[in-house]
Amino acid sequence: MASTFTTNIRLTKQGDGDNPNTWGQVLNDGVISLVDEAVAGYTTVSLGSAATVTLSENQGSGDQSRSAILQFSGSIGTAHTSIFVLIPNTSKTYAIRNAVSTNAATNAVILRVAGNAGVTVANGGNGYFFTNGTSVFQLDSSGLGLGTAAVRNVGVCATEVPDTSLGDIRYVKVSATDTITAAKTFNAEVGFAATVSYGDAAMVKVSSAVKSFITTLTDAASIVSDADTGNIFLVTLGGNRTLAAPSNMDAGQSGHYYLIQDATGNRTIGFNSVFKFAGGTVPTATSTSGSTDILFYTARSATTIDAVMLNNMTR
Repeated sequence: MASTFTTNIRLTKQGDGDNPNTWGQVLNDGVISLVDEAVAGYTTVSLGSAATVTLSENQGSGDQSRSAILQFSGSIGTAHTSIFVLIPNTSKTYAIRNAVSTNAATNAVILRVAGNAGVTVANGGNGYFFTNGTSVFQLDSSGLGLGTAAVRNVGVCATEVPDTSLGDIRYVKVSATDTITAAKTFNAEVGFAATVSYGDAAMVKVSSAVKSFITTLTDAASIVSDADTGNIFLVTLGGNRTLAAPSNMDAGQSGHYYLIQDATGNRTIGFNSVFKFAGGTVPTATSTSGSTDILFYTARSATTIDAVMLNNMTR
């Protein structure tokens, strides 16, 4: 009985009684070495002269398409605007580095199974691709559990040790039903700007420069603010006003309000009972036109907000 070969990566299957006294060599060359190639092999494929390049596929011996990692080199855009790279019609995964030089942004390397639609390999990029033997798919951020380009699910852990090599680090504790957006709680710019959900009592490490932004409030008899839109607020007082209880305030959230007198001045500001001041004494706003008072706050709870006001910060 002659040797046969596995379907997907073409390893040698020694036939019963085949190749007497050479079983060890067949096992080494036709199986073990080829498995090594399929798991960790790195092969460079030169592109440029032909519009279609078919990766070699050999039964029981080394070839291009068995390699785990492919690097495409050469150039595209001179002879052909696009080059198709054909892979075998058997299931397999490929890690691909596209190092091909291009003459135009529209030049493309397309990975496909013959007779079927393919997937473009990003110019100058690296990607992970897989095929079911008919279609080719790219494992993108969704496949890695990271969401779409607009949504990134960040891994969470119960505890986290700061890595000072990452620079500025922030931690945010969230509940099972909480949702963090770029404006939630800390109004941060951290490299993702879409909704991210986390598990119960998780500590989320945000590493990157954290920037806070000022939310301008609408002047009214009762000035309202939403803690889900930020933690730093600004309002110009156009009359005698009251600062209402902020909505969606979370325990531990902190920030401040800029309270600015308009050109007329002499505007008073009162505070909802959720704001608590030292000694129970409610501060008085600076009356000078154009002056700025700053109300600093820290929330003990959604209905108890400790605050202190610094008067006349205008220089």
